[in-house]
Amino acid sequence: MAKRTVIANWKMHGSRAEARALARGVRRLLNNRFAAVEVVLAPPLTSLEVVRQAVEGSRLLLCAQNLHWQPQGAFTGEVGADMLRDAGCSHVIVGHSERRRLFGETNAESGRKVAAALDASLKPVLCIGETLEQRGGGRTWRTLSAQLSGALKSVPKSVSGSLAVAYEPVWAIGTGKNATPTQVMEAHGWIRRALKRRFGPSEAARIPILYGGSVNPANAPDLARVPEVDGTLVGGASLEHRSFAAIVGAFSEREG
Repeated sequence: MAKRTVIANWKMHGSRAEARALARGVRRLLNNRFAAVEVVLAPPLTSLEVVRQAVEGSRLLLCAQNLHWQPQGAFTGEVGADMLRDAGCSHVIVGHSERRRLFGETNAESGRKVAAALDASLKPVLCIGETLEQRGGGRTWRTLSAQLSGALKSVPKSVSGSLAVAYEPVWAIGTGKNATPTQVMEAHGWIRRALKRRFGPSEAARIPILYGGSVNPANAPDLARVPEVDGTLVGGASLEHRSFAAIVGAFSEREG
């Protein structure tokens, strides 16, 4: 079965000193608790090294927020997958809605990034999700299908267990709104069925499907009980170590 996973996406927040303190706070509170959950920290690029040092020797993992699909070259401002591995990363976020909406990332580009991550033995966390307009217009499944197929069409079954998918309805990110458990269950069930069609039942079962969108300690327990929710991608609530640890705890309690 898929490993329960909780990822802290710190986005463009914090100095290196603040990132170090936050990582140490998370480490101190978890302190080998909640072993059933894979806990991953995604600081800004400038703080990868200090966070790596802060979590060294613990079970906390390091994640980058983006990558380029080429390993190296004349791509000013970009970073390659091998560079991220060298920095200590095990995971990388791909296709986040902010990358799509603000920087024009396409489904094809997300696919190249997924392939580059897998080639470098990084675990890509592929983000997919619909806007409010798409949901209201009855285009939710068409949107998710295009995002999923565009990013995974070149992924062989043999490495499908080395990726994760994060469903993040765009209308619930940073808005304080949250999809209802019924809406989340419906979307995650659809994604699981799509993964089964693409990779087969046994391989699809190994792929964690995370929920992202205004997750906090208050709604995390309800989300953790939703079928096919294997974890969460946390934004704002991950910037405070106590609130993030509480979210990890909520997913740890879902035994069996």
